[in-house]
Amino acid sequence: MLRACSLGSGSSGNALVVEARDGSSVTRVLVDNGFNLKQLARRLERAGLALHDIDAVLVTHEHSDHVGGVARYACKAGVPVYCSEGTARAANLTDRGVKWRELVSGVRQDIGAVVVDPYEVPHDAAEPLQFVFGDGQRRLGLLTDAGEPTARIVAALCRVDALVLECNHDEAMLRTGPYAAFLKARIAGARGHLSNAQAAKLLRQMDCTRLQWVAAAHLSAQNNTKALASAAIAAVLGCVPGEVAVAGQEEGLDWRVV
Repeated sequence: MLRACSLGSGSSGNALVVEARDGSSVTRVLVDNGFNLKQLARRLERAGLALHDIDAVLVTHEHSDHVGGVARYACKAGVPVYCSEGTARAANLTDRGVKWRELVSGVRQDIGAVVVDPYEVPHDAAEPLQFVFGDGQRRLGLLTDAGEPTARIVAALCRVDALVLECNHDEAMLRTGPYAAFLKARIAGARGHLSNAQAAKLLRQMDCTRLQWVAAAHLSAQNNTKALASAAIAAVLGCVPGEVAVAGQEEGLDWRVV
């Protein structure tokens, strides 16, 4: 069985737990950690877990809302960290006492019962990766912090059973909002973040024949709303917006079975 829950998703901190069961064996991986130890413990407790229940940490890239709490947690809990070489270097993981293991785009990595397929994405980071997780039967795709829906992303997410998908901003809200011009350009650029419209475009390009659910993630507090993100996804999937889950910044998203 494969399931996942978000501990929080947004510019103030990100963390996702993916769990796979193989008979009596259970493996849990934490994807990113932008929270301090106290916050992480509280969010894990809400999901029925404790700090010692995580078997490994995967890092997508070095931005603080994704890696800010990784080093301290990994050293305290003694769990291995997996990421690209570029991410490890940019985040100074070695200098911070973290024993990390390299992930390479296109090279599968087994972590206990969790199968990890890393793939590269366009983002303004050193060597960012996103992941598809599996248990041998079901596959969960994760895509946040990507500037545009490339052919490589479409191929990586082909026929996933569930998807956690960035819907960072509404294009009109970003364009007319309070951010400085340079920041608007960064967010909307080819190495920035996916808009609601780009997330919908990606879904239209994907083979969604196995797709059971989509959760919108990494919503901007200033440039998006849950209603707009849900509506954009629902329009592609042919469902009502209320059927599209949203991973929030504070509340995250409860366990969902893939």
